[in-house]
Formats: sequence, structure tokens, C-alpha cells
Amino acid sequence: MNFFLETLKVIVLLVYYLLESLVFLVVPKRKKNVSGEIVLITGAGSGIGRLLAVKFASLGATLVLWDINQEGLNYTVRLAKENGAGRVHSYICDCSKRQDVYRVADQVKKEVGDVSILINNAGIVIGKRFLDSPDSLVEKTMEVNTMAHFWTYKAFLPAMIAANHGHLVSIASSAGLCGVSQLSDYCASKFAAVGFAESIDMEMRTLRKTGVKTTIVCPYVINTGM
Repeated sequence: MNFFLETLKVIVLLVYYLLESLVFLVVPKRKKNVSGEIVLITGAGSGIGRLLAVKFASLGATLVLWDINQEGLNYTVRLAKENGAGRVHSYICDCSKRQDVYRVADQVKKEVGDVSILINNAGIVIGKRFLDSPDSLVEKTMEVNTMAHFWTYKAFLPAMIAANHGHLVSIASSAGLCGVSQLSDYCASKFAAVGFAESIDMEMRTLRKTGVKTTIVCPYVINTGM
């Protein structure tokens, strides 16, 4: 019965989002102007993070790119510059470590300024059965996929609230909407990321900070690496 209800829930959500997409196809939303905005992307050294960096570069944003992979980060910086980025700042940051996030965040504030668009994209996945998943990797999954969002919000949200201007973007997953076999830790981390982002959105509404927006992205299958 639970499986049936969960499956029905996913089907209803898919139908809703499909209909929403069809509406926006006919009546497109007004695109956000990000020219001059300071955009921070975690996990920018590969995958979705790299694609986002290239896109924001073409739109005239100032880029702040974080990753733990120096080689991948350097390549993203090069691509961003080739696609029109005027200002690109890259930093090595281990998002699983709270103090590292806070340290690099302070560095960004001093060297670049207040981040106005924060994209939490960094993520890892084990892809093993629950009982075969090492404790250390389960903890790392939660630290990168969930807790890092807490620390980056703590670092950059206060300035957004003060200015009543900003955008919080969480790259979650469709696995944050329903459980998947052999992805128990990953699903748990993405469920938490979705719930956290929704809660912060409600807080901003309660505080009447209508200029601080929230977007939750739940990709399904995409042809990029983690």
C-alpha cells in the first residue's frame, strides 16, 4: 500500500509539473536579469556546476566558483572566460567541512563582495545497498549534499536579508521526492535538502523578505558526472 501511495504521489507530481511546463511553454516566464549579480556555484569543477558556470558567464554575471578539484575548477574557469565572463573567481573549498566553508566564504566577501545568487550544487553519491555503504561515506554524503547547504546559507543569507535581494538555489534531485533502491543515503540527503530549502523559503515569506527568492531544482537523468 505504501509503495502504491508513493508511486501515485510521484505520478501526480509529474503530471502537475508537465502541465506547468506546457503553460510556461505558451506563456513564458519573464527571465531574470543576472547581469552584474555575484553568483556562487559549489561543485563548479564538473557536471551541472560547470554547465551553470558557462551559462551564467554568457549572461554577464560575476562568477564565484567552488570545488575541491583544482584541475576541474581551472577548466571551468577557462570555459567561463571563453563564454564571456568578465570576472571569475575560483576557490578550493571542501563543502563537507563547516569551517572550510566559513573560511572561504569570508575570503569571498573580502575579495569579491556579497553573494547575491547562491547555488548549492556540490554533491556525491555512493550507489550501494544500505548495508554495504561504509559509515564514513554515508556521513560524507550527508555533509556534502545536506549540511553544506546549512553552512553556505549561514554565511551568505544575512547579507541577502539585509538588502532584501538575493536568490537561493538548491540543486536537489528527483531522488529527493521518492525513495530509490541502493540510494538510501543519497535519497535521505536530497529529501533533507528539499525540506530545508522549502523551510527557508517559508521563513523569508514570514519575514516579508520578498526580494530573497528560492528555487529548488530536482533533476531526473542528466548526462553529466557527479
